Amino acid sequence: MASITRAELDYRPSYIAAAATAGAVMLLYLITLSPSTAMWDASEYIAAAYVMGLPHPPGNPLFVILGRFFAILPIAPTVAQRINILAALTSAISAGMWFLITERVLVSWLADRWERIAAGVAAALIGATAFTVWNQSVVNEKVYTISLLGLAVISWLTVRWSDDPDAPGANRLLILIAYILGLGYANHMMGFLAAPAVAVAVIMRRPQLLLDWKLLALCAGALLLGMTPFLTQPIRSAFNPPINEGEPTTWQAFWDNFNRKQYGKPSVIERQAPIGGQVGMYWLYFRWQWLRDLDGNWRVAQQVLGVLFMGLGLLGAWVHWKRDRRSFWYFGTFMLTLTVLLIYYLNFKYGFSQNQPTELSEVRDRDYFYLISFSAWGVWAALGIVYLWEALAHLIGSERIKVGRDTVELPRRRSWLLASPILAIALIPLFTNWKAASRAGHTDTADFAHDMLNSVEPYGVLVTVGDNDTFPLWYAQEVEGIRKDVVVANTSLLNTDWYVRQMIRRPVFEYDMDSGPAIYRGKQWTKPSGPPISLTIAQADALPPYVEIREPQIFRKGTLVATVQPQVLDKASVLVLRMIADAFPERPIYLARTSGSYGRSLGLDPYLIQQGLARKLLPAIPSPDRDTVMLQGEGWFDLPRSRALWTDVFKAPESIIERGSWVDRASVGIPYLYISTAANLYEAEMLAGNRAAAEQVMVTAEGIARATGLGDLFAQQAPAPPRGDTAPAIPLGTDTTRR
Repeated sequence: MASITRAELDYRPSYIAAAATAGAVMLLYLITLSPSTAMWDASEYIAAAYVMGLPHPPGNPLFVILGRFFAILPIAPTVAQRINILAALTSAISAGMWFLITERVLVSWLADRWERIAAGVAAALIGATAFTVWNQSVVNEKVYTISLLGLAVISWLTVRWSDDPDAPGANRLLILIAYILGLGYANHMMGFLAAPAVAVAVIMRRPQLLLDWKLLALCAGALLLGMTPFLTQPIRSAFNPPINEGEPTTWQAFWDNFNRKQYGKPSVIERQAPIGGQVGMYWLYFRWQWLRDLDGNWRVAQQVLGVLFMGLGLLGAWVHWKRDRRSFWYFGTFMLTLTVLLIYYLNFKYGFSQNQPTELSEVRDRDYFYLISFSAWGVWAALGIVYLWEALAHLIGSERIKVGRDTVELPRRRSWLLASPILAIALIPLFTNWKAASRAGHTDTADFAHDMLNSVEPYGVLVTVGDNDTFPLWYAQEVEGIRKDVVVANTSLLNTDWYVRQMIRRPVFEYDMDSGPAIYRGKQWTKPSGPPISLTIAQADALPPYVEIREPQIFRKGTLVATVQPQVLDKASVLVLRMIADAFPERPIYLARTSGSYGRSLGLDPYLIQQGLARKLLPAIPSPDRDTVMLQGEGWFDLPRSRALWTDVFKAPESIIERGSWVDRASVGIPYLYISTAANLYEAEMLAGNRAAAEQVMVTAEGIARATGLGDLFAQQAPAPPRGDTAPAIPLGTDTTRR
């Protein structure tokens, strides 16, 4: 097409159309919105926002402030839904930004506004329904949708600035961009990802601005001003909120928190996986965006769609370069940063779903780190579709018309309309990802938290080991007020000083007999007078990080005599033994069944008896009878208590079955926990001669297995459900490498 003079171009943004598109995306997200929390960090972040606390370093202060604001807005029935709406809203507005950018790029290409609007809608829809974007936008699992909004707004402002860097107020746009960059960093360091692209845009469009010291000083000041939410952290931390990770009340603690010292990772020079494997991880996650195959039956289709959308995006990148070089300097650099440079910088191990040995793999899939690139890819994919749309319209019929001083051949309007079905490509991820991305009606995580807490007697201590058996409990206690009398002791966090201090300071909450399970009524439960560890803050801080045991040691508490074999005990294990010494048996002490062989490592196995989803520590080794059963490979089993929990208390089995799928394979250990629990209950019921009750448990377990993709494992163990001691290792999930 012949070039068109700037005076003839209509650069007026279609804000109404962009807003309507964002509104449609928001409606989609609301339809598929989670009513509750989810696995991994969702529970931690929702709870932290609700109590105005500090989630894991660096504490994401902007998210906490925004999350707290949404938590108290009367826009939904529950706190979780309100904060999930924050995720949906930020992503929907971002879709509107991609609409505007796509329309802007097409101004010098497509003369009719309706064509540009159609392309903008396609870009917004593709980016909004990419699997990871959609899935993260309907439950606040991370802080990345806020990062997405900040980067999308920066992209729109920079594209506008690139059009006319000499316009009145152009420098003010750069100052605003610097402020949003700082504000984005106060949410997550991902908020800085646009900085290299903004720098390239300035260098390519107006390099002399780099010598304007006044402008540079104003931008630096705006950047620092945007980062001021971090100043709220030492203030709020000093008030000891229930979630106070890192406890940045001193300069050193604040600096360590800011720099994520807790999550040390090797230099990018020391690769954690071959670069080919890391690129392969990105390609795997890229394919997921267009068809998230839940059962493995659509692998060929997923590959085809991955190639299709990769091809459309690369074609769109080429067209962008040819048609609108001014905005390409920014957007091309931006996409390079979000893909190639980010892959190199993040330096991940193999992805969880790349099926490498556990020690070489991430504890979970990291697709959410590339959420921005998947969302922004919609712009280039839409440009690629428009290129094909125009080519097809040319084939249908064109005409020569005069544009300024030139005569060009353009498709007729009728040809554009006849060729427009090709735009339906943008609808593909909407239909292929609906089942996998939607979280409508999902309550299984909160239900699991209720079940786990209710497996513990009043005022008990529950020892957990990972993210997925801990964060949902924080959510249940702090947001829903469920079983706050239970002290959750996470062994991963017990190795930090701040977590131990937090446990010592934690108030003793009254057990609510009326709202608790019926199995705990009719008995007097004595409220403890203090924390389960009888240490001062100074004594806790002085504990060494580990203790080396070179010969067997005897640990005694009353009639409990445990032999601790030679090993290196970390501080967490020392503290667990200290809790037993200080608080047991006055306080019931439980190990979550997710802790695996942790009790054996401390010599406690003979004193543990399973009750529901946890194992209770007994003061003496029990004797077998009708109610107390020894299960081979599992240990002691409390039949009447576990039966009552399974039939009268547990909520998650039903909600897992109703959910009908389990997308995140890294957390499948949670539904498997119910299958394993059912297996033990089935065996105990059969030993007691209760065949009908045993078979009913089997029916529920089989339903969970079908719903979560564990059906093959279940079938291999027929007629009984799979036993816990024969199950493959399923990672429970402790994410110690967060960024």
